[in-house]
Amino acid sequence: MMAHRKALAGVPPHAWRAAAVLAAVLATLPVEAQTPNLTITPGQRATAQQVAQAGVPLSALAPNAPDTYTVKKGDTLWAISTMYLTSPWRWPELWGMNMDEVRNPHRIYPGQILVLEKVDGLARLRVQGEPAPETVRVSPRVRYQQLADSSIPTLAPGAIEPFLAEPVIVGEGVLERAPRIVATTDQRVLLTRGDRLYARSSDGQAMSDTGGRGNDYRVFRNATPLRDPYTRAVLGYEAQFLGRASLVRGEGSETISSTAGSSTTPIPATLDVVSARSEMRVGDRLLPEPERQLTSYAPRAPSQQVDAAIVSVYGDAVGLVGHNQVVVINKGTADGIESGHVMAVQRAGARIIDRSQPGERTEIKLPNERNGLLMVFRPFEKLSYALVLESSQEVQIGDRVVNPR
Repeated sequence: MMAHRKALAGVPPHAWRAAAVLAAVLATLPVEAQTPNLTITPGQRATAQQVAQAGVPLSALAPNAPDTYTVKKGDTLWAISTMYLTSPWRWPELWGMNMDEVRNPHRIYPGQILVLEKVDGLARLRVQGEPAPETVRVSPRVRYQQLADSSIPTLAPGAIEPFLAEPVIVGEGVLERAPRIVATTDQRVLLTRGDRLYARSSDGQAMSDTGGRGNDYRVFRNATPLRDPYTRAVLGYEAQFLGRASLVRGEGSETISSTAGSSTTPIPATLDVVSARSEMRVGDRLLPEPERQLTSYAPRAPSQQVDAAIVSVYGDAVGLVGHNQVVVINKGTADGIESGHVMAVQRAGARIIDRSQPGERTEIKLPNERNGLLMVFRPFEKLSYALVLESSQEVQIGDRVVNPR
């Protein structure tokens, strides 16, 4: 108590009283209310509760599952699941081993020690020790700081974050109705970071200065149709992300008088390019910057049967992809696909002629072979973006996507 009072020396009474009230309010909230909204589905919770009662069969453990492991900075939930389980997407079962100690499966921190216990053919995981608390010094001045979340992520952040705002699936005609670049300064043909551009709305809704995030736009080109590989139906249109621009002045108009009378001339909006992935030009389209979404990607198998296919590879005309690259599959939220769904990728078996029997020439098809795993991280209605987690050989357009086994 004396140390606590010394730490508060020099701090105005109203300041530490306010801090004490805030701490008391936070203490009454459940753990989940004090942390970001992280997804725990009813299916995950039910699986974990079942496993928590019985444990995990030893056959479900990875061959080299360690007896103890200290969580380190840079670890991911997927990597730890892979370390302990033969099927990493059975992550809810890893959580279920230790539901009493890990109340929230997304709250695993560096410094915690995982201890694997094996009893009567079953395995359980418990946590030994907690990360050391950080020391916070209180000083008599006003300051603010964003509290960083030190828990380990599901996947390495750099694997997904660049794609959360870049690729976009739009409906037919959406991009054509979006504001368009009509001119550049100095009549430049191509634009990049630091350049100024002028744009006009195409749907009658003038671009206006609303302040804050409302003035931020993403620039796109070429809404390419994505077709179902089986039915050839158009499932959506993928727009090519070029960069970002910020609104400086909204659209307006000016009345010009002449001997023939007066006329009203439209004045386009003014924007500055703040980042560029590719060069922009007249005719490219602008869409408002969406709100940043904080989503938890809890790896798990879909509860329903999935029979999908890879319809596109994100990037510049790349036909083959591997680990940590992004693809589009022909299933989305309308089919029950959610962020975090892990699925197996299968290469279609070749069609060959069976010549093993003299005089027989029967056409046969070899079995499909699994060549990778992927996880959905951004589903749309009929299409979803997914990250390739593992690949034994190149994943390509046309490969089947099914439930993992």
